[in-house]
Amino acid sequence: MNIIRYPNPDEWDALLKRPTLNSEDLNETVREILNRVRTEGDKAVHDCEEQFDKVRLDNLQVTPEEFDEAEKLTSIELKAAILLALNNIKTFHSAQRFETKKVTTLPGVTCWQKAVAIEKVGLYIPGGMAPLFSTVLMLATPAQIAGCKEIILCTPPDREGKIHPAILYAAKVAGVTRVFKIGGVQAIGAMAYGTTTVPKVYKIFGPGNQYVTAAKQQVSLRDVAIDMPAGPSEVAVLADETANPTFVAADLLSQAEHGRDSQSLLITTSESLLEQTAQEVERQLQALPRKEIASCSLDHSKLILVKNTEEALQMVNRYAPEHLIIETRDYAELAEKVVNAGSVFLGSYSPESAGDYASGTNHTLPTNGYARAYSGVSLDSFIRKITFQEVTQEGIRTIGPAIEIMAANEYLDAHKNAITVRLTDKK
Repeated sequence: MNIIRYPNPDEWDALLKRPTLNSEDLNETVREILNRVRTEGDKAVHDCEEQFDKVRLDNLQVTPEEFDEAEKLTSIELKAAILLALNNIKTFHSAQRFETKKVTTLPGVTCWQKAVAIEKVGLYIPGGMAPLFSTVLMLATPAQIAGCKEIILCTPPDREGKIHPAILYAAKVAGVTRVFKIGGVQAIGAMAYGTTTVPKVYKIFGPGNQYVTAAKQQVSLRDVAIDMPAGPSEVAVLADETANPTFVAADLLSQAEHGRDSQSLLITTSESLLEQTAQEVERQLQALPRKEIASCSLDHSKLILVKNTEEALQMVNRYAPEHLIIETRDYAELAEKVVNAGSVFLGSYSPESAGDYASGTNHTLPTNGYARAYSGVSLDSFIRKITFQEVTQEGIRTIGPAIEIMAANEYLDAHKNAITVRLTDKK
């Protein structure tokens, strides 16, 4: 990891820069695949599965028999862990339910909002070396609580045309309606445009590689909503001399093993902690099965020594991390001053892994600095709020003259007339 000591504030933007990729060729490739799926439907999806996932599928949809087989193949221990996490996610997200309140702004003028579920949502779950069944729980659970009528899921099959059993088990217990064996850009296209087999959805959720991310961004321009812009996953750890270097190193590595373009930062006020953490990272790295991936991530990760916690907090808010771990003596006080972060973990025993799996909070979070303007996925992500208003004759007499004046001054005479005809109605 790169070690930086006492950087000047004018160096921070360059120092906190995320890894970047040349996306021009990537975007053109994505555009071509999306166009094929849009025009050719299932045929394009089958062809892309054969080309990219190296499998020729007879049926894109997972069958009931495959769900039954997956349940048998999932260990009792893993089922219990999934159900514990599911219960906690349900508890946390159920508490976010919206309560309708009618508001009388003036006598005869009543306004209110109603929460309505998005009817059709699509979830994308990456496969590969790390089958993210935890993300199935994070996305399907709030969708079910919200009342989405159709919850479909796309995930890439292996070369035998199978889906990881834990993904299917998680999908079943979390309330997914249908699962399709489709990965990558073609999955995003199928959900965005609809095919004979895959229904078109109104909003797409879920992480993915750079191709999936680019596909989500392209379809969001005119075809379908998406959860949020996304980039490689990241963590920042803010720590002082009271932090445990073994814990800190473990947290940095838990992020680094996500992918080669992930980023881990330690921002600390302690030279001793910085040095011990650097040693611990190297020691723990050697034992990781995903050592090669984590090593690539660490090449653009940093250990940063700053003067005091105030400067550390300013740097954190400038970075706007997806995950923020605060392991300091005064972590509760510092937490109150965090304004830019996706999810915050407080104290020595709150690792990022807790939120990734089972504490109950959602792990689908804004990356790449988008935490300055975006929230992570929540129950609100799966609903729309429709406003209503009821104006009585008394109400229109109260607010009507003001509306007439405002409409006239915007030169919108028909707007004004819609009020005037009611004010002059003799019935």
